[in-house]
Amino acid sequence: MNQILKTSGDLAAILGIAICLVAGVMRLAGQHHIVGIEAITLFTGGIALMVMGCLAKLHNLQS
Repeated sequence: MNQILKTSGDLAAILGIAICLVAGVMRLAGQHHIVGIEAITLFTGGIALMVMGCLAKLHNLQS
């Protein structure tokens, strides 16, 4: 179970960082919509994934 939490936390954090980077770069480039979704919404989703990764890693450290 700990290995699953560690791996899922890593994957969620990496995916969240990637989504935030894409949304930020596209927003700076002047694109407010990416594949029909607002860049700010994607950025918020990326933040949520990074928080999920942090919580999974914290739970793994606690046990």
